[in-house]
Amino acid sequence: MTLLTIFYDGTCPLCVKEMQALKNHDDQNAICIVDIHSESFAAYPEIDPTKASTILHGYKKDNQLILGLDVTYYAWHLVGKGWLYAPLRWPLFKPVADWAYMRFAINRYTISKWLTGKSKCSNGQCSR
Repeated sequence: MTLLTIFYDGTCPLCVKEMQALKNHDDQNAICIVDIHSESFAAYPEIDPTKASTILHGYKKDNQLILGLDVTYYAWHLVGKGWLYAPLRWPLFKPVADWAYMRFAINRYTISKWLTGKSKCSNGQCSR
């Protein structure tokens, strides 16, 4: 049963790596990942692709929309690794973590190039 659907940027190398790592830990198939640049994204017309390319979007099983690090934390929580991200949701750290996440999201292609040597992916392949 799908407990979370994540809408992610499949052209971002770091985003793709994160989703692959997440799915590798998803033994219960609790998470569905949808690339916002794929044909399957058309099944979700209520999700604005421009907004979804700015901040990570997710739907819980009750169709509750969650955003940004709330998606990341909940996803890793579902696969038993939520403790890694829990501090990012603690009231003291949450505002700073959310601010840092937005800076990352805006600059994800540049950061991807610095960390992976690849700036963008297309057709499942990443390039410089």
